[in-house]
Amino acid sequence: MEEKNNEKCNENISSKVFAFNEFLEGKVEKLLLNVLNIARYVFIIMMIVYLGQCLISLGYKMISFTISQGALDFSSIKIILTDGLFILIVLAIVKTLFIQDGFDYAVTFLEISFVVLVRKLILLETDPSETLLLLVLGVTSALFFILIVYIKGMKHKWEREKCEKCIKAGEK
Repeated sequence: MEEKNNEKCNENISSKVFAFNEFLEGKVEKLLLNVLNIARYVFIIMMIVYLGQCLISLGYKMISFTISQGALDFSSIKIILTDGLFILIVLAIVKTLFIQDGFDYAVTFLEISFVVLVRKLILLETDPSETLLLLVLGVTSALFFILIVYIKGMKHKWEREKCEKCIKAGEK
């Protein structure tokens, strides 16, 4: 008799645990996913506003430097170029927030890394003691560029092969 009660108790507990697990998987997971999506969209809106501020700042600098100097000197051009590259980085980050595919997401971050390296190369003062650092950054950015071009080429090749397979499947 006690064994039957223990079995019923164990079955009752396991069914309650199973029901609680189903509740967590269904309701709580959906709720957390919704909260995460809302936070993602809030962050996207903040980044778009920040991007707008960066563009306005760049435009203001370009206009004020041109009005005050006429033909821009090297330091002013370097400031404008640096701000432009920074805007490209922020723009790429905002773009990645809309990407759903993990492969495209990784390639976009590789592109961002390339732009960050190029920006660092532009900002780095040319000092003879920094020669090795310049060489390493140059080689790394060249490798990133080659990798980006190679991946893009392979992706186009994969898409073309996929399209050809679809065409052949449609002919049959």
